[in-house]
Amino acid sequence: MRRGLEILANLFPVWVLAACGTALVWPACFTWFRGDAIVVGLGVIMLGMGITLSLDDFARVASRPTTVAAGFLGQFIIMPAAGWSVATALDLDPPLAVGLILVACCPGGTASNVVTAIARADVALSVLMTACTTLGAVVLTPLLTRLLAGRLVEVDAFGLFLSTLQVVVLPVAAGVAINRWLPGAVRMAAPVAPLVSVIVIALVCASITGQNAAAIRTGGPRLLAAVVALHGIGFAVGYLFARLLGYDRIVARTISIEVGMQNSGLGVVLAQRHFPAEPLTAVPCAISSVVHSVIGSLLAAWWRLRG
Repeated sequence: MRRGLEILANLFPVWVLAACGTALVWPACFTWFRGDAIVVGLGVIMLGMGITLSLDDFARVASRPTTVAAGFLGQFIIMPAAGWSVATALDLDPPLAVGLILVACCPGGTASNVVTAIARADVALSVLMTACTTLGAVVLTPLLTRLLAGRLVEVDAFGLFLSTLQVVVLPVAAGVAINRWLPGAVRMAAPVAPLVSVIVIALVCASITGQNAAAIRTGGPRLLAAVVALHGIGFAVGYLFARLLGYDRIVARTISIEVGMQNSGLGVVLAQRHFPAEPLTAVPCAISSVVHSVIGSLLAAWWRLRG
């Protein structure tokens, strides 16, 4: 039973690709999973990850603040630079270039925590980096977008803080408490948690794909290539960056995932809110949500098998 659940979890890329492919053809199959359902689903995932962590894990990470700083710098240096470089090299139309740079300037998303768990990397480090980059995004996302794209976007600081609190901090804290006080429940839930995470992430990706199916279908091969290049650079350079700093492969995997995966949902919201006259600006952000999940899931499955 346990082995069967692990095999199903290891097929993460298959489920994401199948769900997103179906959503492109039949969006209604997945667009029902949206709004509060996504928030609750992500909260359940973070709770499941929290039960695998203890206060000692966070104390260990907190004792190495330079590691968190490395992930933070990688997120806000590597990805924005990659976004600008790819948009320039492929000569994207201005709205698409702005959208690509905007999503590149966004913080890491909660999906990175899930992929880190599946990859058997450092979940505590991933959670702390996500929280730090999310808070940093309040200042850095609009600043970097203005610098690289010549457009100013406003970031809802309180909204970002509240979302991070609801989706990441509180569920993880609850999971840590369960780990400490209800070990029996942890033993029962631990084998199922990775598969539940995989199912919810597949639903989230398919929902975003379905909601933006028309825009994604008309995005064109060059835009798809641009988004794939953006995230490919993020994962690859993030890993190399960490290794060059002397970190072991577990930390390098964690930083790679954190750098390569963006809060694409935030990018979609910001694009729709601040560029209503240019709806194409949101398209790279929508495609990004699928691409980084597919690349991340493939990497997670590979690293999980390698151990």
